[in-house]
Amino acid sequence: MAFNKNSRRIRIRRSIRKKISGTAARPRLSVFKSNTGIYAQLIDDLKGHTLASASSKELGAANNANVSVSKEVGKKLAERAVAGGFSEVVFDRSGYLYHGNVKALAEGAREGGLKF
Repeated sequence: MAFNKNSRRIRIRRSIRKKISGTAARPRLSVFKSNTGIYAQLIDDLKGHTLASASSKELGAANNANVSVSKEVGKKLAERAVAGGFSEVVFDRSGYLYHGNVKALAEGAREGGLKF
C-alpha cells in the first residue's frame, strides 16, 4: 500500500467508523471534501439510508469550497435536518482534520440547530 495523504485519511476514517454509527433517532453527519467542493449527508447506518444532504455545488459555488461556503453548507444541512425532525447527530469527519472547511461546516450545522 502506498503511504500518501489519502491512504492515511482512509485508515483514520476506518478507525473512526468502527466507533460511531448513525441511527434513525441520531443519524451520522458524514463530511466529504474534494478539491472543488464540500458535501455533507445525514445517514441512518442501520437501514443504510441517506436522510438529508447538502453540498457546495447546489449553493452555486462552482469550483470554490472555502470556509464561508462550507459554513453555508452546514446551515443548509441543519435546516433540512430540522425540517425532517432531527436535532441530534453524530459527527463523522471522515478522517479529515477538524480544521478549516470541516470545522466551518460543523459550526454552520450547530448554528442551524443541530446538536453534537
